[in-house]
Amino acid sequence: MNYISDILFWISNGLLVPVVVLLILFFLRSLLLIGNFFGQYLQIRKTDRLFMAKVEALTTDTVEELRASMPDKTRSPLLGCLAGLLDTTKDKAHRQLLLSDYEIAADKDLGTSKTLSKMGPMLGLMGTLIPMGPALVGLSTGDIGSMAYNMQVAFATTVVGLFSAAIGFITQQVKQRWYTKDLNRLEFVCDVLDGRAGQAGTVAGADVKEDGR
Repeated sequence: MNYISDILFWISNGLLVPVVVLLILFFLRSLLLIGNFFGQYLQIRKTDRLFMAKVEALTTDTVEELRASMPDKTRSPLLGCLAGLLDTTKDKAHRQLLLSDYEIAADKDLGTSKTLSKMGPMLGLMGTLIPMGPALVGLSTGDIGSMAYNMQVAFATTVVGLFSAAIGFITQQVKQRWYTKDLNRLEFVCDVLDGRAGQAGTVAGADVKEDGR
């Protein structure tokens, strides 16, 4: 039994370095995520100011006007999807494909936030528990310096893990609201375009009947 316990102890201590390295990477990634989140917020504000009022007031008669006001090239996934939906050559099936692609892109963008919010506490807990063993050994042998060092590592890993998780959780919640709002607007555009296609079909049918007379 002591042999098995020693093996588990060695494995646990061997995991400390990878856990600390991953926590450092998570911390750096959370800082990058903050910068990306702020840039995305500014882009959303600009898009809402320029186009979203027109989208919310969209009718079957203003489709061409909205499409003409949009840039040909953009780095915004929302504007790219909206331009594709407003393309008159796209049928309903292609519009549904564009919406599905946008949902996939949104889920991919949320992936980093989800990873940080879930893995941050796990790694932080591992970084807390692993040094506790050597700290207790140092306490039992009277090595206060070793115990203090291991306790310092334990507390530091906990803080870094929780910080990364907090950044991931907050950005995930806010981004999910952004993407839900965008998807609602894009679905509204699809409904307007479907109504326009129905009106065109009705007009074409009426012309055929009139010609038949």
